[in-house]
Amino acid sequence: MSAEFGKFLGLLALVLCFATGALGLLGGHRKDARMSAAAAASAQTAFIAVLIAFAILVSLFLASDFSVAVVANNSHTAKPLIYKIAGVWGNHEGSMLLWCLISALFGALLASMRGSLGESLWSRAVGMQGLVTASALMYTLFLSSPFARLDPAPLEGGDLNPLLQDPALAIHPPMLYLGYVGLSVPFSLAIAGLLDGKVDQAWARHLRPWTLLAWTCLTIGITLGSYWAYYELGWGGWWFWDPVENASFIPWLGAAALLHSAIVTERRGSLASWTILLAILCFGLALLGTFLVRSGVLTSVHAFAVDPRRGVAVLAIFATFVGVGLALYAWRAPKLSRPAGFLAISREGALVLNNLGLAVAAGTVLLGTLYPLLIDAVSGRIISVGPPFFNLAFGPLMALLFVVLPVAPLLAWRNGDLAGAVQRLWWAAALALGVMIAAVLLSGGKLWSALGFGLGVWLVLGSFAYVWKRAGRLSKILALPLGVWAMTFAHAGLGILTIGAVAETGFKVERTAIVAPGQTVEFAGRKLTLQAVQDIEGPNYYGERATFSIAPASGAAQITTSERRYYPAAGAPTTEVGILTSPAGDFYIALGEPVRGPNVSGWTVRMYNKPLVQWIFGGAALLAIGGMFGLTALARRRARLPAEVNQPAPDTAQPAAG
Repeated sequence: MSAEFGKFLGLLALVLCFATGALGLLGGHRKDARMSAAAAASAQTAFIAVLIAFAILVSLFLASDFSVAVVANNSHTAKPLIYKIAGVWGNHEGSMLLWCLISALFGALLASMRGSLGESLWSRAVGMQGLVTASALMYTLFLSSPFARLDPAPLEGGDLNPLLQDPALAIHPPMLYLGYVGLSVPFSLAIAGLLDGKVDQAWARHLRPWTLLAWTCLTIGITLGSYWAYYELGWGGWWFWDPVENASFIPWLGAAALLHSAIVTERRGSLASWTILLAILCFGLALLGTFLVRSGVLTSVHAFAVDPRRGVAVLAIFATFVGVGLALYAWRAPKLSRPAGFLAISREGALVLNNLGLAVAAGTVLLGTLYPLLIDAVSGRIISVGPPFFNLAFGPLMALLFVVLPVAPLLAWRNGDLAGAVQRLWWAAALALGVMIAAVLLSGGKLWSALGFGLGVWLVLGSFAYVWKRAGRLSKILALPLGVWAMTFAHAGLGILTIGAVAETGFKVERTAIVAPGQTVEFAGRKLTLQAVQDIEGPNYYGERATFSIAPASGAAQITTSERRYYPAAGAPTTEVGILTSPAGDFYIALGEPVRGPNVSGWTVRMYNKPLVQWIFGGAALLAIGGMFGLTALARRRARLPAEVNQPAPDTAQPAAG
């Protein structure tokens, strides 16, 4: 199928999305069931149109149709199949079409799953989501068209960035976009609630799964990106507070706050105004992250260096949606508010504290990310804000939140018993304190690292203290609701991630040596021998592969390899590292440049010993598993609710608490 047909389908979807917006908002205002149904049908048809357009773009990549500019710039006939497909979204234009596809998908799902929402509120939400998708389609089709032709067409393509030719990076962007765009649904529901003047527990019940889905997808996407950076870039880093890394982390923090706030609104009918504000801000943060990545204002291995005019367009979209959302919030939210009705020492109070902490943490990271850009814009001076600032400003704040986190689930709603909660956690506190003391003694006085270990243990043990409270005895643990396990896995995963991060950051060691074939060097209690270096050739690259033997102080030697690759079509090199993983940590090897001189001959080899580094990714995986468990629990609960609860609510209900 031709690129022109793909562009036609995109334009058709754009018209349908504008129709969805007009029909949905007008139908909700007039309480016209036929207009609302027409809006839903338009949203579903728009998704089908974008889906076919996206399939056409995939087929153009598979066919290596270099008459299409985006294919010529990001594909190659010799590229493996998986990376031809990943090349569809491994560039600015294709990734924006993927953004449109996901937004249209969520619009169609929202149109198909009214649930217990009143017709007016549901219609307005569908309409608002249609306008969100329309804005993305306008930007893509008129400023970043993936269907633009080249004349004359080149005989061969320029290939995908070699750094992106990796399985993790084939999955990383779609997962991030599911998270970014997923936050548009809570935004649409928030705007609909403000327009409708009705934000109740049914509204929060509908908002929570979308928020949890977005947060879970962001968790997976960020973790994949972190793991890719760890093993692909060749320097062993898993997080560097890169501005583009921050661009995804800030919405993740916001989504975590929104998720906890929505729980209070759903369970107790409180904090509805705060939940609405968070929903608006979270989508704004997702759009801001898009601007940072696509505006050309940042230099990063993750960023799309594109025409700054495109960044201005994203900024205009951001200003429009967030500006309208905040103006509407300022006008309507006070009418929804009433006293919350809970004491400070309660589960609601703890969740409010959690929300404030996460909001301040997100604001801190945002400030550190934007400050250099503001200084450059105002004075022309180039400054950098790096890990020292973020570690100093962000770390202590999160440490305070981690202290409170295990206590919150043990408190009752409205009026909690702090002494009783602390009593249930005394053993966890004692073990965490013991770990801290042992860490100080064994590390030679590294107090901050010891504190991090203690906090990680506190989080893990505190999570299981809640499990024990709910179960009462061992025989009932496996029968606990899935929602309990969702929270337990997420909080315990955060603790495991903390332990791994502290161990890797505080106790990693590294060494660079020039090693000739047959030569042995000692490092981190192991003997590393370079056995051989041989030339290799892949489907679209060539390079060298070094084979290493690593012998521990006791036990059999292990073999691993590391490669230097060169991609001639892209004109870029990459490093494929060798990693030996054990429960204690990773032994990490990167092959560097050959060295030839009168007194030395060999290869540059960078060696790293990284204690417990895999605990970082394991903890993040538990966070994502907790999110998936939570989604499953919410789906099961919805299926078990009485039929009348799942029926659409009448539009005559009174406004609920804020």
